[in-house]
Amino acid sequence: MTSPQLTPPPIALAHDDDGPAPAPGGPPPLVLLHGTPFDRTLWTPLRERLAPRRRVLVPDLRGYGESDVTPGTVEFATFAADLALLLDARGIGDFVLGGLSMGGQIAMECVRRFGTRVRGLLLVGTTPEAESPEGVRARVELAARLEREGMAPYTAEALPRMTATPPESPVTAHVRRMMHGTPPAGAAAALRGRARRPDYRQALSRFTGPALVVVGEQDTYTPVPTARALARLLPHARLEIVPGTAHLPPLEAPERFGGLVSDWLGAEAKAGAR
Repeated sequence: MTSPQLTPPPIALAHDDDGPAPAPGGPPPLVLLHGTPFDRTLWTPLRERLAPRRRVLVPDLRGYGESDVTPGTVEFATFAADLALLLDARGIGDFVLGGLSMGGQIAMECVRRFGTRVRGLLLVGTTPEAESPEGVRARVELAARLEREGMAPYTAEALPRMTATPPESPVTAHVRRMMHGTPPAGAAAALRGRARRPDYRQALSRFTGPALVVVGEQDTYTPVPTARALARLLPHARLEIVPGTAHLPPLEAPERFGGLVSDWLGAEAKAGAR
């Protein structure tokens, strides 16, 4: 007889918290969640662009970057609880939430659990459906493989799909460093949790805040039709397709992506002021 799995205890997430101090009537902070197997440096270009005018909080998720690893399985509810604790510790109430790929799905979990605090939603290269039976098997098998082989073999296979930039480019080198630097046990635990995620479509259909859905024109993990379907779910969503990019527009086209996000945040701030 096996013992029931205990909820992992809280951890302190490594993070960057930049930008102006909160002010009455000022813009809400922007919180950004990376995907797997990456870390918070995925968002460095956007954070540096926005921080002079808006507070930006970017954590390393549990098991990634400089945050502690919890082996086994980490459910999306745990990732959401980690973020809620960090927000409370940093004195953040309402905020705009963004996420890429798995980070986007964790953002959806946050909407499901404490969506009244989420003033706007940025979703990049992500999908809202629960995992298919085939997908569950694939993620569980990949988790075991990462624990057995480490990150290097998977990185060599997956990296060409992650980015449309040349293999020798600084962007590809950055992505390779993030992937190689991810603890295998952390990525494996998140993969098992990701396999168990619920369907977020109903929660998103009830989200009444502004949303921006972004996808790379050459993304094969979440193709453009998938992003269109996601945008249709959200009552107040705008879809943007970034030319010449694959799964990681924030790094592949930082100027274009940063401009889209800046324009969206500015437009929504004006709408809210009215």
